This record gives sequence, C-alpha cells and structure tokens, in this order.
Amino acid sequence: MKMRKLGSQGLEVSELGLGCMGMSDFYGRADEDEAVATIRRALDLGCNFLDTADMYGPFANERLVGRAIAGRRDEVVIATKFAIMRAEDGSVLGVSGKPGYVKRACDASLQRLSVDHIDLYYQHRVDPEVPIEDTVGAMAELVEAGKVRHLGLSEAAPRTIRRAHATHPITALQTEYSLWSRDPEDEILDTIRELDIGFVAYSPLGRGFLTGRYQKLDDLGADDWRRGMPRFQGENLARNLELVERIKKIAAQKQVTPAQLALAWVLHRGTDIVPIPGTTRRANLEANIGGAQVELSEADLKHIDEVAPRGAAAGTRYPEGAMRMINL
Repeated sequence: MKMRKLGSQGLEVSELGLGCMGMSDFYGRADEDEAVATIRRALDLGCNFLDTADMYGPFANERLVGRAIAGRRDEVVIATKFAIMRAEDGSVLGVSGKPGYVKRACDASLQRLSVDHIDLYYQHRVDPEVPIEDTVGAMAELVEAGKVRHLGLSEAAPRTIRRAHATHPITALQTEYSLWSRDPEDEILDTIRELDIGFVAYSPLGRGFLTGRYQKLDDLGADDWRRGMPRFQGENLARNLELVERIKKIAAQKQVTPAQLALAWVLHRGTDIVPIPGTTRRANLEANIGGAQVELSEADLKHIDEVAPRGAAAGTRYPEGAMRMINL
C-alpha cells in the first residue's frame, strides 16, 4: 500500500487507515476474535494506520487494539483520542481539555494499549471551557516526555486550529468527510492546507450507508447507534437512498463496489487526505483496500460531483446534542 504524509512533522501512514471504533461500540455487538484478526490482516496488507479512542467501549477498544498489535508494534501507527469522558457503564460525562485530565488520559491509554508511546494523539472534541492553548500546551508536554509523537485535533473550527497550531505544531485534523459529508470543503480544508496540517477523514463510507447495504431502518440492529441519527430516519432516509442509488450506478459503470468508489473519491480529493474506513470483518477490509486501486479521471470526478454535490445528503450528521460538540 502506498504511503501518505500527514502534516510537516514527519508522520507517514498508509493511504488508507482502519477505524476500529465499531469493533467495540456504537454499531452493535462485534466478534472480538474476528476484530483482532481484521486488525492483523490490515497490517499484513500494509494498512498500518489504526484509529481508536479511550471512549470507544468505553475503554475496551484500546485494549482490543493493544491485544491485536502485540508483538507487531513497530509495524503500526497508533492514533488515539481523549476528551469525551465516559463512565464504565457507557454514560457520557462531558468533555474535558483540562491539562491535568489530558495527562491522566494519556497515561491510561498507554496502559490499555500496552505501548510506551502514542504516534498521533487527538483531542477528540474541543472543550469550550478551556482555552485551546492550555489543552495543547499539556499535549505538547506529553511530546516532550516521549509519551506522544504527534498531535491532532478532531472536529475543530478553523479559528481553533490556528490557535492550537500556534501553540504546538498540529500534525492532523480528523473530521467526518465523504460523499455525503462535504462540510470540510467550506473552510476547513483551505485552513489546514495553509498551515500544512494533514487531514484524516473518518466515516468516509457515510457510516456504512454509502455501501448500499442499508435500505431501511430495520436493517440496523436494535442496539445500533445509527438508528438515532437523522440521516437514517424517515424522509431523510428516503432522500439519502436516492443519493446512494446514483452512486451505485457510477460504481457499476466502473466495475467496482459503491464502497470502493466512495473511498477512491476521498483519496482523489488530495494526497494530504487519509480516509479511515471502519469495519469488523476481514472480507470487508480487503474490499475496502481495493478502493485504493480505483482510478478516477477528471470526467469521473465531475460526474460524481454532479450526482453527489455538496449538501446532497438529507439530515444533520449527528443528533442535536452531538452537533453542539463539533466545529468549536
């Protein structure tokens, strides 16, 4: 697999990463042994960029990733996150960017992952009550201590990114980006490119919707978090299914899957962008990696833009409460 640079501090990762969240949380119960096998298969195929967070599980996903990479640490670029606080029962306790919390969270993640350093450490959500300079200052101390190699932000606004980057170089910004979530094109991408910050695109398959697998709400399990997301509900769902059908037609013409087309589109948006599709199964992983081999011409990109322009998806990305936590 080809490599891509994130930022200007020397971090290189595989052009496709692996999002590990769904192996432990949010999308229903997963087979942990298959999840571990999927991570190891990713490494075998040269997909070395693994994305997790302390709140996935909560806490279970970091342990799972640590188990999967045991004995293979030198093959892996580990990205994890702090800031969204959850209790053992899964309840959300709030967001914290307090310096003391940053350091405690990092130590806990290192222990769960069974590693001596984190390659890319993100603030998962910005804490509006704590100046970003204070939070990033604490993160910078982790770099000085050798516990963290590179710093990142997730779902931060351009003004916050600038203030953070002035405090300590930010290597990557992680934000949702796909054919049905093109918000970063408004201002975010211009900002990070000006500052030479890499971009990590999470949910590049529209939380699985762009695969064409989901045709109705009942296709999701009873405990699947997506059931409460506006884009999977009612009239929004009907409109979004029309969008997927248009994407499926283009994929069929290219003789690829809709998922491969969607991933290829993100990869073609710039060599500074790294998508991290999530999956829990080896077969899906291998199919997703095939997306990196899909070539799209200028005519292809223009056609895709015509059928899936900015704002084409119906409904907000998150429910109202979660929307208030992004772009801060």
